[in-house]
Amino acid sequence: MRNSIYLGTFFGVEIRADLSWFIILVLVIWMLNGHYSTDGKISGVTLIMAIGTAVLFFASIVAHELGHSLVSNRMGLPVPRITLFIFGGMAQLSREPEQPRDEFVIAAAGPLVSFMLALGFGALAWAGTVMTRPLLSMAGQWLGMINLVLALFNLLPAYPLDGGRIMRAVIWGITRNYKAATLIVGGTGKLIAFAIIFWGSWLILQADWANGLWIVLVGWFIQQAATQSLQQLTLKSSLAGHTVREAMMVDCPRVSPTMTIKNLVEEIVPASGRSCFPVAGGMWVTGLITLNEIRNVPHEQWAATTVGMAMVPVRELKAVSPESGLFEALEQLAQASVN
Repeated sequence: MRNSIYLGTFFGVEIRADLSWFIILVLVIWMLNGHYSTDGKISGVTLIMAIGTAVLFFASIVAHELGHSLVSNRMGLPVPRITLFIFGGMAQLSREPEQPRDEFVIAAAGPLVSFMLALGFGALAWAGTVMTRPLLSMAGQWLGMINLVLALFNLLPAYPLDGGRIMRAVIWGITRNYKAATLIVGGTGKLIAFAIIFWGSWLILQADWANGLWIVLVGWFIQQAATQSLQQLTLKSSLAGHTVREAMMVDCPRVSPTMTIKNLVEEIVPASGRSCFPVAGGMWVTGLITLNEIRNVPHEQWAATTVGMAMVPVRELKAVSPESGLFEALEQLAQASVN
């Protein structure tokens, strides 16, 4: 994925960090150093504690998302990756659940993990108090509280938060109408988002700029996500019953793997008006080249680079049947980051 960095793979799920995540990482470390420091200054001990606590905080977010992911995997809905970003984390489901029960269980798994972590860190705080280790106690208290807040915040009935998904699953199960359930939670999500934005704006007017601005941004994120969910529902409804065959191009000209990028751009692209070209040296198509692959080749190398050198081989291409549903194909395009 663009603008993200690979962190590792756990239980078969790829963990990545959006570049925006590093902003909040620095802010959390800075805030925690002030939490541990008695005089507001940075010391080796407080900095180590701040970094360690920040790592455990983000590990808690990953654990929350892994809760969703592992349950989703068990239900046959693979989660290829989790992405950390400035507002937290997001598990990318391969597709939406087809049964309300599945959505309910998957959505509830994340907050359950956060509640368990809150109890665990609460026990750590108690142990720190008993052993007279004030920094350990402070770390446990902060991590316990932040996991409790994470669980409760995610249970707000605002899509795409876990609470919104749980609410949709319940309404969907009662009405047996996925579209109506999505419209309700999407609308509820937008109302809650505007309430959060109003709250943040009020804090800003009270001169609490830091907390107010952050709350406004969280509300804006929820509002955008709720709006996108409603737009996706509209798109899904409009594409229902349509197949890939109705939308696919069948007249993309084939090009030879020995043709240079320069000749392709100067001769074939303008004449055809197309942006993708099957590559075939004989009867069989061996790859595909699009404008994206062409852009990856420096302009000064076009004359010396052949189509065969720049194309995507057939074995690496994502494929769908002409009879596949058009919306399902669109989902696969999005998951593969293919234009």
